[in-house]
Amino acid sequence: MTQADYTRRTGEIEHYFDRTAFDAWKRLTGDQPVSGIRATVRKGRDAMRRTLVDWLPQDLTGWRILDAGCGSGVMAVELMERGADVLGIDLSAQMVAFARQRAFDRHAGGGPRHGSVRFESGDMLDPRHGRFDAIVAMDVLIHYRPAQASRLLEQMAARTSRKLIFTLAPGSRLLRTMLAAGRVFPRGNRSPSIYPVDAKCLVGDLVAKPDMAAWSMGRSQRIAIGFYTSQAMEVSRS
Repeated sequence: MTQADYTRRTGEIEHYFDRTAFDAWKRLTGDQPVSGIRATVRKGRDAMRRTLVDWLPQDLTGWRILDAGCGSGVMAVELMERGADVLGIDLSAQMVAFARQRAFDRHAGGGPRHGSVRFESGDMLDPRHGRFDAIVAMDVLIHYRPAQASRLLEQMAARTSRKLIFTLAPGSRLLRTMLAAGRVFPRGNRSPSIYPVDAKCLVGDLVAKPDMAAWSMGRSQRIAIGFYTSQAMEVSRS
């Protein structure tokens, strides 16, 4: 994957989430009622978020975590409440503003706040973000071709000392059918492509690379609820 390929792809994703479908995703990731397909997607995403969060220790004091593609910031805030210092990064400046407001509203009454959280719009791979104990990336890598996703994970691993926790789109017949129908995620005009993969094969090949010698594949769990299907994967440094 060249830098030009990466820049072009992130531009397409930014355009969709920041300009084309922001209102739809704001409703989906917010608290207001939704119906039909979007209700199943919300339920699936909630289940996936709980899975990823539960794969990290209950006490995250001293951990620095990158929430790559943080969206509305729900997971970043939950990790902060466990004691982590969290940086939430998203391509969509509008989603970042929404995340900041949600975090402010959640703690305006003095709720539990044990770590810290900061939200920024920009590139999740920007080296200026520094190093992390863990990186979580929920439903982010699904928008990149398998070879691109693998390369992105390598780059994330180079800046991570403990864990990578992320999701991939499993290469199931059901998901391919739903993608063909254009019904997996809420539509603005046209959502960015999703690339189904054999998740365990991709991660197995990833940890077999020389630069990943210190890493090993951990847990895996598929969440399939209605029109939401995604595969959680864990890679840990020895």
